[in-house]
Amino acid sequence: MEVAAAESQRGLRGSGVAVLLGQEPGPRSPCCPHGPTLLFVKISQGKEEGRRFYACSACRDRRDCNFFQWENEKVSEARLAAREEINRHFQPCLSHRENVERYKQFVLLPISKRKFCQECQQLLLPVEWGKHSSHQVLSDLSIAHLQRPSQLLCPLENKKTNAQYLFSDRSCHFLLDLIIALGFRRVLCVGTPRLHELIRLKASQEQETTVQSLLLDIDFRYSQFYTEEDFCHYNMFNHYFFGGEAAHEICRKFLHQEKGEGVILVTDPPFGGLVEPLASSFKKLSATWREAQEEDHSSKELPMFWIFPYFFESRILEFFPDFSMIDYQVDYDNHTLYKHGKTGRKQSPVRIFTNISPNMIVLPVEEGYRFCCVCQRYVSSGNQHCEICNSCTSKDGRRWNHCFLCKKCVKPSWIHCNTCNRCVLQGHTCESAQAGCFICGEAGHKRSTCPDLSLTARACQADRKRKLKKNKIKMGAFKRLYVKHATFSRKNVKKKKNTLSCPVT
Repeated sequence: MEVAAAESQRGLRGSGVAVLLGQEPGPRSPCCPHGPTLLFVKISQGKEEGRRFYACSACRDRRDCNFFQWENEKVSEARLAAREEINRHFQPCLSHRENVERYKQFVLLPISKRKFCQECQQLLLPVEWGKHSSHQVLSDLSIAHLQRPSQLLCPLENKKTNAQYLFSDRSCHFLLDLIIALGFRRVLCVGTPRLHELIRLKASQEQETTVQSLLLDIDFRYSQFYTEEDFCHYNMFNHYFFGGEAAHEICRKFLHQEKGEGVILVTDPPFGGLVEPLASSFKKLSATWREAQEEDHSSKELPMFWIFPYFFESRILEFFPDFSMIDYQVDYDNHTLYKHGKTGRKQSPVRIFTNISPNMIVLPVEEGYRFCCVCQRYVSSGNQHCEICNSCTSKDGRRWNHCFLCKKCVKPSWIHCNTCNRCVLQGHTCESAQAGCFICGEAGHKRSTCPDLSLTARACQADRKRKLKKNKIKMGAFKRLYVKHATFSRKNVKKKKNTLSCPVT
């Protein structure tokens, strides 16, 4: 069974919680409101520690989804029934088809009667106005408003579950222009609602539809604006279609059109999501696309743009070795750091990982990107070519410096530490200072796994007993002194009162 690292992204070499990808989510996996769960295990020093357990595929915070079950746990019928009831409770009140019918009625209304409840995040028909009279409501919605639902809906901002950081217009238009320039005619938008709505907006404005799109997203609110052929309720962490086989078939037909030619997958997962489940889902979508390919193309991969921070490069390359990272910096409207302007950082860490050859991707020169004749690709202005590495080595947009001891280029803020024997940030704590055990002083293990822990623990326990006994004696003496003093004080007060109460003679 393949074991992949989870939150810490350190794999079995470190410690934390790991997801077991060999246990594919399916009929055997218990379900939570977000679909089939995944199998996890605690990892300590590269080894499994404790029992395996099932938990939610999308939520890493138990406050968002508190599902938990041991791998071999026998669940009673009553508990299964209660779990199914919870799952039903968290499902949307209306089905996708019912939302489509409501939308058809909504667009027939005059603009003055088109209202949207901001608290319930719902389009309102006139018969529903009374129930939302105390809510904050938007009125006079035009067709232009309905074509941009991402501007009506409040973004979900749980970083660990379903954070919706929406592309800025700059990045969104760049992606669409790049897709068209590369000759793609269909875009599978996995968690990219703003790109999906821009494609549809362009299609409605042009006489000939140049690009089609299908949105797969975990946010069911978009079903109010899109038909079942345009949107599928989907969890990208476990490749689960909430609409069942019918929704899965819609995705399959979209990928199989024109024998799979001219389609690209564009995905922008939550940055706090686990790389391994995401990669597994994208591989399954690629396998679905490959079903329409000829036999001699069975080894081809679905063209893909995976938008993610650059520091996940090594993790992504583990699953997609043929991917490369493009220097283009993707920014967002509703992220305080990853956007242009005074409130954003100068360099966004978000990049495009793709299996399309970098020399085919043209970056905008007016934004400071240039073409490197040696690397045969576009790079950022600060990414200078290193003659020793024979590559443009910068990852974050700044000019990196070559370290002859490390034999590679490193960030400009790093220096070579002879103690750590590598380049690190200035003012760091050396690894050798942290490597020793606090109990025996030996390297190679920590205090919790020290072989002398039992002996030391017994010594500490004996010392604690002596201290407790000593403190008990002191407290006893103090108590007796306090009682004696209190008794003496009460006698003096009583004597004084008697003296004052005597009549003056």
